[in-house]
Amino acid sequence: MTAGETGPLLAQHPEAQQRAELIEEHNYGQPEVLEGPFSTRQLLRLDEALRTADRATGLVFSVYVGELEEPVRGHAERMHQQLPDVASAVLIAVSPNQRVLEVVTGGEARRRIPDRDAKLAALSMVAAFGGGDLAGGIISGLDQLATRAGRS
Repeated sequence: MTAGETGPLLAQHPEAQQRAELIEEHNYGQPEVLEGPFSTRQLLRLDEALRTADRATGLVFSVYVGELEEPVRGHAERMHQQLPDVASAVLIAVSPNQRVLEVVTGGEARRRIPDRDAKLAALSMVAAFGGGDLAGGIISGLDQLATRAGRS
């Protein structure tokens, strides 16, 4: 899925890894704020968290950070439907400016991550966001969701 007009979608795929490697190579390991809320180091940590969650569970995790159209849940669900392997996809959609977070799961993912567990992960993310740690909150949420999902 491309970013479109609303913001970046961070998903684990070969292009994300190549982008992370290029960023690291051109910045000589120095963190730098890119267009968006994350430094290079944070992007690399997010990419690693996505890769780890995917490998550990067999599910496909994606993160979107940007504005969400109203109704926000509907917009997040439409983005989720565009992901590969929708049944096993998990989308974390965050709009910091709107102060909105949505976790959308496909059918297989929902069986492994019940709504109650997704809500607990969301509460944890919101607490980190409130403390000013957007990247850390997302990484923690990915870890919690992956831990709950377990191995396939």
